Formats: sequence, structure tokens, C-alpha cells
Amino acid sequence: MNAFDPRERPPLISLRGLRRFYGQGAARVHALDGVDLDIAPGEFIAIMGASGSGKSTCMNIIGCLDRPTAGSYEFSGVDVTRLSNDGRALLRRNYLGFVFQGFNLLPRTTALENVELPLVYRGMKRAERERRAAEALKAVGLEGRESHTPGELSGGQQQRVAIARAIVTDPLVLLADEPTGNLDSARSHELMKLVTDLNTVRGITVIMVTHENDIAAYAGRKVVFADGQIKSDVRVAA
Repeated sequence: MNAFDPRERPPLISLRGLRRFYGQGAARVHALDGVDLDIAPGEFIAIMGASGSGKSTCMNIIGCLDRPTAGSYEFSGVDVTRLSNDGRALLRRNYLGFVFQGFNLLPRTTALENVELPLVYRGMKRAERERRAAEALKAVGLEGRESHTPGELSGGQQQRVAIARAIVTDPLVLLADEPTGNLDSARSHELMKLVTDLNTVRGITVIMVTHENDIAAYAGRKVVFADGQIKSDVRVAA
């Protein structure tokens, strides 16, 4: 658990009156209906809730994959809602890392090449890309597996490659959407120990969507959504 009280630090992410509606008239769906949420640098927060509660919509807005209908979203003091599409893409590329339930790895590409991909988009030279990708794989315990394709790796190893790809750009925030959803219990807890280390040792802010209480228990704070609103927000004592 985090050794500091995050309430003593200014927020890295601040949501105020966040709303997201889909559809019109009687068919309108209130995916988010007035969400206020502050997340400090270095926090590990688990977002929970039933299907349709708004948790994934909130995650998508924080990750600049969706826009709110109303309200404000600030990232390190910058009003993200006022950014252009290019500005949001730059924020996503430079400060955010993503891990999904599906590993989303290129099947015919080696682990090293999969991890390099975000650095290719940055225009980084090949030698530097390979060095940083190898370091990221080592950080997730996959040293020596650089030349393996996803089909030659277990599910847990594939998710580690996905995490290495997410952290190779040194993001401020790791967004994890059901990261253990395709793993068995033993591999799930191995993965969560890794994510916890990334949070406590590297200081990466972790925002994780999960429906599993034993996985949420790794976080220092649990936020529960229902009907587009935050119903509870509980910090766990260090």
C-alpha cells in the first residue's frame, strides 16, 4: 500500500461534474451523471461497479479515448476538455500507458518488437528503441524472452509483455482495464504483485478497473460506481 496520504498532494487528475450521455430523448443513457474525483500522483486506485455503472466510461475519458458531454477533466492542471484531438493524442502518447483484458499483442511479432511499438510512433531510433524495450521486458521478469512471439508465451507472460509495452514510455499513469480477466488465480496474483511494484517502486499512478474484490484489494483506494455516479470512495490504511 502507499506510504503517504494522497490527500496531502495536489491532484494529478481532477474530474468535476463529469457527465457523459449517449443517445437522444427517451433513449438517452446517462453513462456518467455528475462525477467528482481527484487522483493524486502515486496513488493506486481500483474502480469497481456492475456492468453499465459508468466505470469503463470514466476510464475511457481519463485515457482520452472518449470525451465528456459536460463537466471538466484536468490532467496536471491542464484542462483536457479544451484540447484538440491532436493535443489529446499527445497527452495519451506521452503520459499514459494502457493495459487491457485482451493482451492486444501483434501475433507474428516478437515480444521485443511488441514493446517497441509505442517508441516507433515517437520516431525513436532503432538502437534506442531496442534498448528501452529490453529494459522494460526485464522489469516485468521476461529477460531472455525477447525473441518469443505471443504464441510461444503463456497468458501471464503475454500480459507481462503488454505491461512492458505500457511502461516503456515511462508514463505518469497506468490505466488497467480488467488486467487479470483472462488469467487464472495464480497468474492473476503474480501480475498484481508486479503492478504493485510498478506503483510503489517506480511511482507510477495506477488506475485499475476490476470486478474482483481480491484484485481490488491490492489498491490503496477503492471507488465504486453505480448508475453513473460514485457511490463509495474508500482509502485503505497503509
